[in-house]
Amino acid sequence: MKAKVQSAIELSAGTIEYTDTGGGPVLVLLHGLMMDASLWDATVADLSIDHRCVVPTLPLGAHRRAMRADADLSLPGVARLVAEFLDRLDLWDVVLVGNDTGGALVQLLMCDGGDRVGGAVLVSCDAFDNFPPGLTGRTLVLSGKLPPRLFGLFMQQMRLRMLRRLPLAFGWLTRRGDAATARWIGPVLRQPEIRRDAVRVLRAVGADPGLLQVTAERLPGFERPALVVWAGEDRVMPPEHGRRLAELLPYGRLAEVADSHTLIPLDQPKELARLIREFTRAPHTD
Repeated sequence: MKAKVQSAIELSAGTIEYTDTGGGPVLVLLHGLMMDASLWDATVADLSIDHRCVVPTLPLGAHRRAMRADADLSLPGVARLVAEFLDRLDLWDVVLVGNDTGGALVQLLMCDGGDRVGGAVLVSCDAFDNFPPGLTGRTLVLSGKLPPRLFGLFMQQMRLRMLRRLPLAFGWLTRRGDAATARWIGPVLRQPEIRRDAVRVLRAVGADPGLLQVTAERLPGFERPALVVWAGEDRVMPPEHGRRLAELLPYGRLAEVADSHTLIPLDQPKELARLIREFTRAPHTD
């Protein structure tokens, strides 16, 4: 097994940090808004035994290196940045894995990711009209209308566990991952340029609420293997959306995970790793 390597790469929008762990079939795992690559740590610790796991920290509000002032930080812009990342690392036959808004990015790449994408795993994610998703997403996007300095003051509240655990914060996103959510808010509290990036992302999300409805119309054209993994009791991402996504995809199938909120990589990492491994090992025929 190849050891975990922490690296950085200069792309058109700025410098992206990423981890590269293990060897075997390539998984590229994407996180959501106000999160970083550590969302996947426990899942990668399992999967990297027999997979190469490449996990970028995207400029979605918990990154540590600010993007260029002219960078396109809309979700389509970030999806194009992921495509550029795949090109620069020369990754082929990639299985894209996305949770939360990372799953929205995977959907965009399923439609426009080109020949490098060999399969997809959508894990309890934004879809259809649930964008921004639930009370959590709507509150976050509303806060993004504030000037960056005031947005930083708003986010200061998240230093308190009792406030992080509210439904409008991270409370309905994870049952067991509070330590991770506390860590994710650090960059936006400490770095003015990260607050600037976060506000730009959130305003772009708020300006395009129909994005994933349009994207869903194109998903039936993704004629490659796809797995949809959903938290059966998810209160942010409606479980019926998981079923709809699986039905839309020509080679899609659905798996539900118990005892988890939206962030399955934090709440049930071993079960998620088992499902992904089962998916990548399964024979896929036309």
